[in-house]
Amino acid sequence: MAGPVPEITPQELAARIAAGEPLQIVDVRTWPEFRGGRIDGAIHAPITRLAEDLPELELELDASVPVVAICLSAHRSIPATRLLRRRGYDVVQLAGGMLAWRKAKLPEVRGRVGEAKPKR
Repeated sequence: MAGPVPEITPQELAARIAAGEPLQIVDVRTWPEFRGGRIDGAIHAPITRLAEDLPELELELDASVPVVAICLSAHRSIPATRLLRRRGYDVVQLAGGMLAWRKAKLPEVRGRVGEAKPKR
């Protein structure tokens, strides 16, 4: 699947979250980036291990619910979006990544991630 991947703007994503639409957010950044600020409810799945950890991730994902792949600047989320689309998921990437989300001053959570452990 070459070429551009489908995208959603930060404002569109924030509106869908606020409306309570079912969504799954897959954050493919590193563990320090993820802990440093993320969209509430995001699943951490670093791009460096995504292919290897895909079976584990698929246990967390609901194939009937749309997925939004995010990274810092919308570069690492491109291969994640393509991989998940090949697996049959309805996936878009966050246009501009977390940089655009932050520029729009949209909410994020920082620090501890419950009982979650880093995925290397």
